[in-house]
Amino acid sequence: MSPIVRRRLQHFRANRRGFWSLWIFLIIFFVSLFAEGIANDKPLLVVFEDRLFFPVLETIPETEFGGEFATEAEYRDEFVLELIEKKGEIYWPLIHYSYDTINYDLPAPAPSYPTDENWLGTDDQGRDVVARLIYGFRISVLFGLVLTILSSIFGVAAGAVQGYFGGWVDILGQRFIEIWSGLPVLFLLIILSSFVEPNFWWLLLIMLLFSWMGLVGVVRAEFLRGRNLEYVRAARALGMSHRRIMSRHILPNAMVATMTFMPFILSGSITTLTALDFLGFGLPPGSPSLGELLAQGKANLHAPWLGIAGFFVIALQLSLLIFIGEGVRDAFDPRHNA
Repeated sequence: MSPIVRRRLQHFRANRRGFWSLWIFLIIFFVSLFAEGIANDKPLLVVFEDRLFFPVLETIPETEFGGEFATEAEYRDEFVLELIEKKGEIYWPLIHYSYDTINYDLPAPAPSYPTDENWLGTDDQGRDVVARLIYGFRISVLFGLVLTILSSIFGVAAGAVQGYFGGWVDILGQRFIEIWSGLPVLFLLIILSSFVEPNFWWLLLIMLLFSWMGLVGVVRAEFLRGRNLEYVRAARALGMSHRRIMSRHILPNAMVATMTFMPFILSGSITTLTALDFLGFGLPPGSPSLGELLAQGKANLHAPWLGIAGFFVIALQLSLLIFIGEGVRDAFDPRHNA
């Protein structure tokens, strides 16, 4: 590890708010990766006649437990539970509901108020709010991470080509970006939604077409400045290829600004997905979505737990990312490294 990297890590640790925000975000995200083991309508483990079954990982027919149907066992059915408990044991996750599980035994019409069984109540379709928050947090962060990584790759490549070669390449590239950035993204999504049913990858592709322009300006400026430095001109005089000069001599300096902007790009990607889900043009109906939960809170003002739960999770998520971005920005600030 170079002295510059160690110094930047020290500056990031010195920013206590950003440092602890990173750990809190990583812990929550790591826990959400195992959402199937935390919130699920299938048991984690079934011990039946000295045999072990893992319903979360495999499909087990009801006949294995002495039932009559060869279809997958319905573990919430009292008849199936009695069959298992007679000759074995059943171990449930912490929350006995998945994101799409409907609770038909509610104490009040859906959306029902929080109870011991549904800690934050249910939505207007009888689905557990806590389970949908866990799954929704995971899918929003994964969407934001994939979109941020892909858009950074395309944005850095475009900015590097424009800044390094300059001239007509730079002029034509800038004119294309000006025209492309002027297209109304939301209207295009609404129009395309009438032709293709939106899903995770479809939304990712559409958002990638417009999100890659965020880093072009920063990287372009770094390459415009760096291409005339003495060591770059010396490498060019020695016959080094353009690709090696760009990747080995100029790109490391441009990545400083890229790393500074990435947490903010991630938070913007999550906000965009949440906004699209809130408007009804995001993930397919029934998908665990924080924006869809906010829309339900807006439509059911008599159930304030829906809007409050969704707002709290989104606010915590974006606040942690902003604090991390501020810590990274200060760590890469050359005035702090002097």
